[in-house]
Amino acid sequence: MQISSVNDVKIYNLSHGKSLPEWLSDRKKRQLQKKDVDIQRRIELIQDFEMPTVCTSIKVSRDGQFIMAAGTYKPRIRCYDTYQLSLKFERCLDSDIVAFDILSDDYSKLVFLHCDRYVEFHSQHGHYYKTRIPKFGRDFSYHYPSCDLFFVGTSSEVFRLNLEQGRFLNSLQTDAVENNVCDINPVHHLFATGSSEGRVECWDPRVRNRVGILDCALSSLTEGTEVQSLPSISALKFNGSLTMAVGTSTGQVLLYDLRSNQPLLVKDHFYNLPIKSLNFQDQMDLVVSADSKIIKLWNKDSGKVFSSIQPQTNINAVCIYPNSGMLFTANEDPKMNTFYIPALGPAPRWCSFLDNLTEELEESPESTVYDDYKFVTRKDLENLGLSHLVGSSLLRAYMHGFFMDIRLYHKVKSLANPFAYEEYRKDKIRQKIEESRTQRVQVKKLPKVNKELALKLMEEGDDEAELASRKKKGKALPSVLGDDRFKVMFENPDYQVDEQCEEFRLLNPIVSKVGQKRKKKLRLLAQQTAASQQADEDDEEPEGRASSEEESSDDDKSWVEEVREQRRLLWEEGRDRRRQERKQADRNTVLLEGERNGEETSNMAESKKTSQPQYYQIKAGEEFRSFNDMARKQRLQKASLEDRLKLEEHSGTSHMVDTAVGSKQVSFTLKKSEQQRKQQQAEREHHEERKKLRRSAGHLSSGRGRGWGRGRGRGGRGGGRGRGRY
Repeated sequence: MQISSVNDVKIYNLSHGKSLPEWLSDRKKRQLQKKDVDIQRRIELIQDFEMPTVCTSIKVSRDGQFIMAAGTYKPRIRCYDTYQLSLKFERCLDSDIVAFDILSDDYSKLVFLHCDRYVEFHSQHGHYYKTRIPKFGRDFSYHYPSCDLFFVGTSSEVFRLNLEQGRFLNSLQTDAVENNVCDINPVHHLFATGSSEGRVECWDPRVRNRVGILDCALSSLTEGTEVQSLPSISALKFNGSLTMAVGTSTGQVLLYDLRSNQPLLVKDHFYNLPIKSLNFQDQMDLVVSADSKIIKLWNKDSGKVFSSIQPQTNINAVCIYPNSGMLFTANEDPKMNTFYIPALGPAPRWCSFLDNLTEELEESPESTVYDDYKFVTRKDLENLGLSHLVGSSLLRAYMHGFFMDIRLYHKVKSLANPFAYEEYRKDKIRQKIEESRTQRVQVKKLPKVNKELALKLMEEGDDEAELASRKKKGKALPSVLGDDRFKVMFENPDYQVDEQCEEFRLLNPIVSKVGQKRKKKLRLLAQQTAASQQADEDDEEPEGRASSEEESSDDDKSWVEEVREQRRLLWEEGRDRRRQERKQADRNTVLLEGERNGEETSNMAESKKTSQPQYYQIKAGEEFRSFNDMARKQRLQKASLEDRLKLEEHSGTSHMVDTAVGSKQVSFTLKKSEQQRKQQQAEREHHEERKKLRRSAGHLSSGRGRGWGRGRGRGGRGGGRGRGRY
């Protein structure tokens, strides 16, 4: 349960809180009720008081025992028994319900208007009859004295269906193109329709004649109201014999006395949303009007706001339980909200315990959950230096952050930044000074960040402004510098454009050429507009002047060349950088410890023997760096491959080879499976066995074999030499 107070009027949201799933066991539900505070504070007034997806409309029977709700998906109607506080039955339908009404005191006679023009009748046992109206319907009303159903919709006619005779009667012809809503006065049974043109037509069902027209569209406009379209009638409700409330699609509610064509009161919701529902609360002389955002309760005589309710989801319909302070709302949400306002009246007799509950809550007020806590994120904790408290009892994890005590937060905040108030005060003073400076003569001042970009945008803005001033009806487009969405780009140093990076150097020729083309185009347009004001010029192109296509082709060639030049420069810089890296790697080359010690002793002996200068030979194609490098290279060339590889691993150097797919080399061995290893071992054993069993065939090579003698026939000599072509 959630408690709110608007204008010192307590409003209890009985549907607030988590809804437990049906598949949970009783033991699990009891455990959740012990641990979770939200579930402990939850009040399930009526069991399963919800829809699968969305609830579109809700009504209470005249005897107050049954609550009917229509929703989707799938289209269905649900009936709740207030005496049993549970669901009585549920019936699924073929299409969505536009409107429905309860014709009897209980649920035994129901009428549904569907979105596919069908009208469906239900009795106590279920579906009874189904018929169709000529046009798509939007609303209907039941005239009890004549048993007539009046249907209004996307037509100028009002269709009449008599339930006693079981046939359609002559329609009522209105002056409207379409009719949105209708209602019948409960006292003298005057029938009224609200049209899409903002008019209300009143008819007498006894003689089927129109008795009056009210133009509500003009009356709903007050001083200072911005009109974007013609207000249409979206809600209509009678109260007593003379009072009628009209809701418009622009969010105004008009109260009329039927004896006057001028409204007694015009109430604006200031949301510019269509009024969805209108109801009267006779005990307090209040009007309950609702759009999709808010429910307002206000006095019908003075228009003073009594209270308001703003649910978390959009509202589709509002229903007041008779002679009580309870409201039901149909929302764009599975759960149907139940609000109880003790100031409007007592609780219904089937939930009279609510009066005792609210009295106890008023005697012992409790602060709502998390009122004394501050929500902080991980970044806020790092700034405050409280990251070590994560996991302790001082922080309670919630969504993407934590809740912490508000007193601890203020204390740590004051210690972390003791001069916060002084900085805030200086910022406010600076803002006031800047606001006062705006009244002076403005001087163009470049920002601290991205000055070159700002200067370029200023020049382009001046060109566009000049072109717009020359046009008769031209309007200059807003500049990027004056747009708040791009303000951070000229204030935060993190957005500074790096002109030395590779991406900028490659794109800059293209961007600069596009900017030059744009400036040239602006100049041409300015010349054309100036020339058109003076006189008409010839369409022929002057001789010797290049066409626009040739100029554009030359520009394309120029920026392509510039891009190529930038690519060449980048390649040279990369080559020089790699060369410097190789030089540095050569300088850092270190020989193995053993070789270095042996060579040091030999060098010392040689230096003692010969102190004369030494000469080195520089080979062709080799770059000379220093004598020490040459000596190292000679020593490395004499070393074995294994020693050189160990030396590279020891020194941490690696050879980079540029290839088409990258500059890394990886050597690896495939790990064979157990089955492959067994198969290879078996093959090796088989080959060894074959070698042992192999017989020598050396005696066959000596002497003459078969085929050397003369055989029979002509092929005796060449019959076979022991060698043949396969």
